[in-house]
Amino acid sequence: MLSNKIGKICQTILGLIVKGISLLGINPNFLTFIGFIITLLAAVCLAQGMFLHAGIVIIFSGVFDILDGRVARGTNSATKFGAFFDSVLDRYSDMALFLGLIIHYSRFQQMTYVVLAGIVMMGAVMTSYTRARAESLIPSCKVGFLERPERLVLLIIGALFNKMAPVLWIMAVMSNLTVAHRIFQTWNQTSKATSLQDPANSLGSEVSPLKSQNSK
Repeated sequence: MLSNKIGKICQTILGLIVKGISLLGINPNFLTFIGFIITLLAAVCLAQGMFLHAGIVIIFSGVFDILDGRVARGTNSATKFGAFFDSVLDRYSDMALFLGLIIHYSRFQQMTYVVLAGIVMMGAVMTSYTRARAESLIPSCKVGFLERPERLVLLIIGALFNKMAPVLWIMAVMSNLTVAHRIFQTWNQTSKATSLQDPANSLGSEVSPLKSQNSK
């Protein structure tokens, strides 16, 4: 019951903020850009080892990540470019955060965690890329546990509670498992599509000799 009440209060507050922004006529893409700039500030905090500050800033940037979509839908200003722009800045935001961690660990010559943060960065980028590439071949590829919202939650937990090292291990494993899952899903779906096409191809090969005989 308490969680429902808190959820309703948060939704009400968000609704009021969205209405206010809509009345001001602020473009959703501008909100996306502001959220990206705030994320860069979080990356600087991570690079300097100010994990608590970074966690708070990431939460604040997440508010803009929520608002841009809501404002776009609320004002009927959602566009294909807006979705593209949001996705591109999300990728830059991800890389900036992990680059901040790489800088932090390299300053203290903790090479294990420099490499680990790099592996997480690759997993984050490839999680997005495999879905985008897969969905050019199959209808949907949303499988896997660790997408961007889960990564941000883990980063916030690691930053606020000073548990970044174990969080990085979790993300390194889970993000790349998500990539592997999407590769398997795409292989499975494309293999089924190919097998469904085979009978038609074999039928075509049976019919073609008849056509050639008739043409003679």
